[in-house]
Amino acid sequence: MAAVRARFAHVATCPFEGERIFFENAGGALTLNSVVETSARYAAIPDNQGRANAASRALMATIERARADMALFLNAPGGRIFVGESGTELLFRMIRDACLGAAPGGVVLGSTVEHPASRSAAARWAEVTGREHVWVRHDDATGRVTPEAYAAVVTPEVRVATILHTSPVTGMAMDVAGIARAIRAVAPGALIVVDGIQHACHGGIDIAACDVDGYAISPYKLFSRHGFGLAWASDRLTALGHDALVGGPDGTWELGTRDTGAYATLSDVVAHFDWLGSQVSDAAEPRARIEAAADAIHAHERALTDAMLRGTDNLPGLASMPGVHVVGGADNPAREGLVSFWADGRPAADIVDALNAAGIRTHLRKADHYSGNILEPLGQAGCVRVSLAHYNTLEEVRAFLAAMRSIL
Repeated sequence: MAAVRARFAHVATCPFEGERIFFENAGGALTLNSVVETSARYAAIPDNQGRANAASRALMATIERARADMALFLNAPGGRIFVGESGTELLFRMIRDACLGAAPGGVVLGSTVEHPASRSAAARWAEVTGREHVWVRHDDATGRVTPEAYAAVVTPEVRVATILHTSPVTGMAMDVAGIARAIRAVAPGALIVVDGIQHACHGGIDIAACDVDGYAISPYKLFSRHGFGLAWASDRLTALGHDALVGGPDGTWELGTRDTGAYATLSDVVAHFDWLGSQVSDAAEPRARIEAAADAIHAHERALTDAMLRGTDNLPGLASMPGVHVVGGADNPAREGLVSFWADGRPAADIVDALNAAGIRTHLRKADHYSGNILEPLGQAGCVRVSLAHYNTLEEVRAFLAAMRSIL
């Protein structure tokens, strides 16, 4: 754990407030020190891509290496890996192109658990293309939507479908492969786009096993930095018409020159997973080490969330604190490093403020356009979100529980 924490910037201190515990990873994970160094190094390079000089060739090689590294991380066969403005922007672009390029008629299928990034894009482009936007209802009690729920709604008329991998409000992961199978069993030609933004930092992405057409992440939630998003698009989705320069190379998704340093930081992220996998396994192949790292991350985060919910060292957990209600239920095997809750008689905003005063960074989720789809059916105006990553410790969970006991 000491070696893991040493790889990240500001792991124990805020540059503005001093010592603090960082349980706000779903809002943006900590940044790898290597990413900070790489960003500074590439920001200083004056040369541009696509020129006839050694510096330019080195920049192009960096981009190709990053694409290969991310293909390995995602286990993505074929298709195109590209960067854009943000994960949200890339979801909008892929969903737009899927709706415009799909066979005429039919419907667009999504679910009520989704983040507004995919929900809004699907709603807009369903309307523009004259299609009905059909919703699969998520289960309020578990905070997730299942393949069976999709199977009950999908019809041969589905042209485009969206899937959320992990919810940033409930913290629950969806069975993407199972949902994709349920869709393709009835609508084999549907174009399927996945929002993987919240899931990515927990590892365990296997596009080859999912049979989807698009997958988007936000690197600032994957130990990199703000200012760009990354997507993978299948060959089938890439072959459809999309915004591109006239006369430019076929299959190009990027518009204008992208930041080489942003690409380079993705190689740093993959190198971190590779290193972590080498520490927790004897795997010889890079992909196997990445998978071992994901397994270790899930196990560690599970131990932390179990302690947070069930208690540790004579400190009661959230599940046994009077008046506390856990979104998605305390016993939920789909949970990924995140616990959201509310407490009777105490506004969630007050709890977040009190935790901040105790040096513990969490976040208020409100029943607004971001989280209303989850909180309104539960009758709540807000909840406290406590989000973890693999550099968080049991000691930090103890401090959180002690603070919560005092606050409540």
